Amino acid sequence: MNALGDTATVMVHINRIREKIEPNPTTPIYIETVWGVGYRFRDDAGHKG
Repeated sequence: MNALGDTATVMVHINRIREKIEPNPTTPIYIETVWGVGYRFRDDAGHKG
């Protein structure tokens, strides 16, 4: 599989996870996109302190 196919596969899975856990998947707060790197999970998202 080429890099483009791998990237698309990851994006599909991230979007599916976002649909399940994010209050609004179009503006994610838990799974953050880090451009040029990938994704990261923000375990402090939504906490006010």
